[in-house]
Amino acid sequence: MLPINGKTQLIGLIGWPVSHSFSPAMHNAAAQALGVNWVYVPLPVPPEKVATAVSGLSALGIRGVNVTVPHKQAVIPLLDELEPGAQAIGAVNTIVVKENGRLTGHNTDWSGFLADLQANNIAPAGQACLLLGAGGSARAVAYALGQAGAQVHVLARRVDQAAALVDDLRPYLPQAKLQSDSLSHLPAAAAAFSAPLIVNCTPLGMTPNETGSPWPENLPFPTNAIIYDLVYNPPRTRLIQQAEMGGHLALNGLGMLVAQGAHAFSLWTGQQPDKVVMTNSIQQLGM
Repeated sequence: MLPINGKTQLIGLIGWPVSHSFSPAMHNAAAQALGVNWVYVPLPVPPEKVATAVSGLSALGIRGVNVTVPHKQAVIPLLDELEPGAQAIGAVNTIVVKENGRLTGHNTDWSGFLADLQANNIAPAGQACLLLGAGGSARAVAYALGQAGAQVHVLARRVDQAAALVDDLRPYLPQAKLQSDSLSHLPAAAAAFSAPLIVNCTPLGMTPNETGSPWPENLPFPTNAIIYDLVYNPPRTRLIQQAEMGGHLALNGLGMLVAQGAHAFSLWTGQQPDKVVMTNSIQQLGM
């Protein structure tokens, strides 16, 4: 690891809390592999101090930060500009501090999701996609799939939340096929398609509640369905186990985590990091 000195460039993560994050290991491994003098640090920021923290980024010489819960929406009015994806999704997960001090908000979750689909030879264009959940991650995934030309069906326990997601994205995706429905109608939605991409955007199955799954135990997956679980801790969620028992291709969200991080790293540094190095750094933490 390069020594920290007067030429070290600082990047980091703001959120509350941030102690659980894999991002420091991932980004610092990427910087070390490239031999660049950049250091990524966790920066715990309580909600009542987020405006102070963001306004101080430029003054402190910080080149950029990732943003995690609960600040992804709160930072938006504090920024000078938003890239189109962040504006459409209504959430920022990456801030770039330009040389003139202006702050630009990006959302690399949607591009990271598409990059991981591409890495796994999954082409969503023209395909039916069932999104389970309508929270912040679902907005990023729905935007990504809409951009890619997929048919997006958002199912959530709160139908009003699913409908709001679709209504909010429509102005940014006028040509996309977006629908909303109740998660209770999942059996009918699953029966309507022979080979959908099914994406879990809920926290069900995440540590420490590993036994949870958004998919009913007695409901078969559609023929040739591909299952993508945004949860990556544990690596084999109950949903992934269900899919594998049915003979389906199933992926967790680690690839998306790495891909969105790699995009953020390139926005800050102008260099493309090694995704294998980033993945290994996370797996060495016991993932």
